[in-house]
Amino acid sequence: MRLMAAGETPSMQEIAAAAEVSRRTLYMYFPTLEQLLVDATLGALTRDTVDPVVAGAAPGNPVERVEQLSRAVNRHFAETIHLGRALIRLTVEGKTPAAGGPRRGYRRLEWIRQALEPARQQLGTAGFERLTAALCVLVGWEPMIVLKDICCLDQQQAEDVLAFAAGAVVEKALGAAQHTGKQPDEP
Repeated sequence: MRLMAAGETPSMQEIAAAAEVSRRTLYMYFPTLEQLLVDATLGALTRDTVDPVVAGAAPGNPVERVEQLSRAVNRHFAETIHLGRALIRLTVEGKTPAAGGPRRGYRRLEWIRQALEPARQQLGTAGFERLTAALCVLVGWEPMIVLKDICCLDQQQAEDVLAFAAGAVVEKALGAAQHTGKQPDEP
């Protein structure tokens, strides 16, 4: 982002040099320059909008924390959808990164895990990861695109639906763990 702030589009070589890594390392995580630049732009945007919400979320209440996260992520949908659609296109049509990690969405995973942290012990490892995966379907551009393109909801309606759905999924998982004394995925 520092290189882009100078008003030019840096090359992979320039980015690798600034990051003090090899070009090969960059290509392991970002198969194309376009994907790296879109991801970096999104990182800069979310650093100031989502990160503070996650860090300051209601302590101890995973339902509220996840609802706050959902709203923070979706609040700027209108301004970032062009980047989101580009990143989705690049990763759906592109090859899997050589590093074997997620094609995209690693920030989303981190945010969701942070929001759910107060429930980690209650859910257990398998339940925690299962709930994290379920929330990945409910937080981000993909569900917003569905609600806007298919359900024709406006921005506020879509934000409300996704915050409700994310909170409901967390409540269900916590209730199941509390009711049975077992993790939701145990026999």
